[in-house]
Amino acid sequence: MSIRIWVALFIKTLGLGAVAALFFGLILLNPFSTGNFLGFFVTTAIMGLLFSAISQMGFFAYLTLHRIGLGMFKSHSLWSKVQWVLIAFTFFDLVYLRYQAFAKDHESVFSYLVLPAILLVVSYIVAEIKKRETNHYAFVPTMFLMFVVTAIEWIPDLRTNDQWLWIMGGTLLACNTYQVLKLHRLLRANQ
Repeated sequence: MSIRIWVALFIKTLGLGAVAALFFGLILLNPFSTGNFLGFFVTTAIMGLLFSAISQMGFFAYLTLHRIGLGMFKSHSLWSKVQWVLIAFTFFDLVYLRYQAFAKDHESVFSYLVLPAILLVVSYIVAEIKKRETNHYAFVPTMFLMFVVTAIEWIPDLRTNDQWLWIMGGTLLACNTYQVLKLHRLLRANQ
């Protein structure tokens, strides 16, 4: 990938992050009730740019990790199994650790399944699209990126239990989805 193409992807993903954060912020925060719409707009757009930068760092870190994993395990099959184990481990951690941090007395663990279940469903849909547009080998790496890497990127807000949790999560998912579905198109166009 050339620098020109990478810079274009970087800038478009930054823009998407700002727009996604504003979209989720308008839905979840109701800025019209506070009367400080300009402050909300600027703060949320800047946070969206920050979330987008985190997403891009995670995306390129995973591209490196994926190449290292393929080199270490010498087969797609074994590396895929390792990624499935890490997906399962991450799902458990998202439920258990948030339950331990936020559960009130006698609160059911089932309410803490919602967040990882949504993340898993979105990850599956994106991985299925990526597989159809490229090949079947792309399914597991895309699932891993969308679930595990997004969860790692989301850690700063996973320790809270407010609306920003969903704003950051939605922005990260939008940016990661855009990057993973755009990459193969950019590489084809570059060839």
